[in-house]
Amino acid sequence: MEFVATLGPLLLMIVIFYFLLIRPQQKKQKQVRQMQSELKKGDKIITIGGFHGTVHALDENQLVLVTADGTKLTYDRSAVRDVVEQS
Repeated sequence: MEFVATLGPLLLMIVIFYFLLIRPQQKKQKQVRQMQSELKKGDKIITIGGFHGTVHALDENQLVLVTADGTKLTYDRSAVRDVVEQS
């Protein structure tokens, strides 16, 4: 009985830790992966480095962004933080 009483609080802490920290993080990562996989030409995006650009071309793992002055830059899809405007 003492064994269960000793492990009870520890198991409760693990369950609380899972629902408060791990599960929300997994949901967020799933949403980010979905957003990155649904990118298409013409979307206006922001990279994790803060770069703003428009998607010019897409590849399986990379994309080409166009700046306001017409410069083209190649980034990994995983570098996209947010879609500002969809085409």
